[in-house]
Parts: sequence; C-alpha cells; structure tokens
Amino acid sequence: SPAQKLVFNRVNGKRPPLLLQQISAPEECYTLAHEENVRFVYEAWQQVEQQLDGSRSGESACGPVQYVEKTPNPGLKNFVPIDLEEWWAQQFLAKIENCS
Repeated sequence: SPAQKLVFNRVNGKRPPLLLQQISAPEECYTLAHEENVRFVYEAWQQVEQQLDGSRSGESACGPVQYVEKTPNPGLKNFVPIDLEEWWAQQFLAKIENCS
C-alpha cells in the first residue's frame, strides 16, 4: 500500500486547535530474503567488530585490519562526517515549518 501523507488543512485561514493524535506509520513489509540479508550483514559486522576488539587487546595476531591513511589528503583535514539521522530530522522539521 502507498505511504500515507500528512495533510494539514486550515479552516477559514485559522489554525485548527492542537489535537494530540497518534499517527501510526503503515507497517513495512519485508521479504524473507530482505530479512536474511540484513541478518547476514549484521552478524558479519558483529564478528568483524569482535575480531577488531580482540586484535586491539592483543588476543589475536591475525584477523581484520583497520585501514588508516598513511598520508592523509590535506583537502580533508577539516572533514567532519555528517550525522545522517540528524540531517534527515532537520529536513523533516524544515518541511513542516515551510508548510505552516
């Protein structure tokens, strides 16, 4: 089923009284293959993290190696990774503010 859209209607140009309504998101349907892929990637990543932690504490001489640039790119000196969840939240709030 298509995703539901939020619609804000004004009556006579006035804002409606604030009502607390629980808006339920439509349930997402995942196929068995999708769930299997997610589980595989999650479990594989958990293994990598455990092996990295073990190699840092000296438990294992072999295993995954974390890549670190030997000569970092000077253009990336002030690079700050983006918090994607925060960015999406800001975009969502900006759309709400622009619509009101």
